[in-house]
Amino acid sequence: MADARFRVYGYRWVVLAVFMFINLTIQMLWIGFAPITGPAAQFYHVTDFQIGLLAMIFMLVFLPLSIPVSWVIDTYGFHVAVGIGAVLMGVFGVLRGLAGGDFTFVVLCTIGLAVAQPFMMNAWTKVPANWFSIEERATAVGLVTLASLMGVALGMALTPVLMDSGMSIPTIQLLYGGVAAFSAVLFIFLAREKPATPPCPEGQETRALMLDGLKHALTVKPFWMYLFVMFIGMGVFNGVTTWVETIIRPRGFTPTDAGTLGALMLLGGVIGAAVIPPFSDRQHKRVRYLLLGVLLAIPWLVGLTFATSSIVLFVSAFGLGFFLISISPIGMQYSAEITQPTPEGTSNGLIQLAGQLSVVFVYIMELLRLPDGSFTPALLLSAGLLAVSALVITRMKDPAPRV
Repeated sequence: MADARFRVYGYRWVVLAVFMFINLTIQMLWIGFAPITGPAAQFYHVTDFQIGLLAMIFMLVFLPLSIPVSWVIDTYGFHVAVGIGAVLMGVFGVLRGLAGGDFTFVVLCTIGLAVAQPFMMNAWTKVPANWFSIEERATAVGLVTLASLMGVALGMALTPVLMDSGMSIPTIQLLYGGVAAFSAVLFIFLAREKPATPPCPEGQETRALMLDGLKHALTVKPFWMYLFVMFIGMGVFNGVTTWVETIIRPRGFTPTDAGTLGALMLLGGVIGAAVIPPFSDRQHKRVRYLLLGVLLAIPWLVGLTFATSSIVLFVSAFGLGFFLISISPIGMQYSAEITQPTPEGTSNGLIQLAGQLSVVFVYIMELLRLPDGSFTPALLLSAGLLAVSALVITRMKDPAPRV
């Protein structure tokens, strides 16, 4: 018999939908320059590396802000915290579109957008914890992940197409900024902090204070292991997406091909994030799916490294996305479970922090670039590090079931 003190509300899907929308738009703004690195460098009269820096700024800014933003989320609630990020995103998204050919102003606006990002990303597990039962949470986090991936995919695929249609780079950025402002308004007016009654018993919802939770999380050995896995996985993902156009340019592929590659990789991730986490939820198993995803990502990364035909390149990109990206929501839920009673915003913030530390990896990829422009050594290093991550996962254990 259902306990009347606990229930889930249909409105949880509205809250989740507007939260997904703002996560989608911030990712479009993050990756919008990557598939047109060469043309953008010519437009602004800068180097490929400086265009790549526009994506790397998001990771660099995230590092000092992650823990303070997690404190804001856990202290004042996600509605206030994410609302701050949404406003910043809307304002700086529009301003970046109005920057024209002034690259310095573009960089400043990008810093503003980067400040907004952790307010959204660090709440990925907080929103499901407030509104969803524990059986649905990995699925809900998976849907947020899916929305973020769709944002990257749209930024990858649409940007070259819009540019080929004759739209200028500033106009494209203004269009993305307008979408961001609209999503911010929807979130502020439609999102709610929590339902009238909790979705689960207190033991599955209540968390420690942020500082106590932080200290506790850092004593959990499997959590450290997952942070390492996240660092490697996000390093591969961020490296490929940041340098996507320059990775395939030496093999004769175009910016449009780069956009298609990125979109297919993200499409694979979207499908995987929708399909795989529900199995993990039903079986209450996390580790086996993490291991499966990392192992099966390796051959597709190798395929992407050496592909000289569009078919092999695009199929490899899809397979890489399906297996590598889709395990992220499972890992986040796994971390939330093994670090109890650490607040979701804190554990999620530490995970996102590990992921954004991969900016080091992105920079190393550029350093390993061969004189002919090839990224082959960096991509093979990535495959090797994924194998190491798989070994680390074999040392992890599923959390004990909570009753």
